[in-house]
Amino acid sequence: MFFPKRVAFTSLIAMFALLPPALLAQDAHIGSVRTEFKLLGPNNTIEVERFDDPKVQGISCYLSYSQIGGISGAVGLAEEASEASVACRQTGEIIFDLAEVEEQEVIFTQRRSALFKNMRVVRMHDAETQTFVYLTYSTKLVDGSPKNAITAVNYGAIGDDQ
Repeated sequence: MFFPKRVAFTSLIAMFALLPPALLAQDAHIGSVRTEFKLLGPNNTIEVERFDDPKVQGISCYLSYSQIGGISGAVGLAEEASEASVACRQTGEIIFDLAEVEEQEVIFTQRRSALFKNMRVVRMHDAETQTFVYLTYSTKLVDGSPKNAITAVNYGAIGDDQ
């Protein structure tokens, strides 16, 4: 028998699987700039996204990274560059539960290739200076990239001896 709902659902899953990896993990797309024109498929771009720290209210992080276009980029098969930049800023009152914030924790992951590459942002807690440090880097199944970017947000009052 023919099941139209099942066919539609299967088509939706197949279409979702072909989306570029960047569209699957973003909180807020801020903008992009074209870096190279591609005759077939989307252009190469630099994308800028924002995500909020999931356990620390009042801190937002902004990521920039390259997005490969063309046909391979359009179907999610392009091997994306291991370069990214991160800038985290206080965007409101910083509120967090110290018991829930780990010393070091992956707070953002985005696929950067069809199978084995991810871009990650790790939050590290420097309790001594009352600062959250955010590091972005790429991983691969076998080896990662030494290319990285770092930013920090202080949450304590300067001169405060808590």
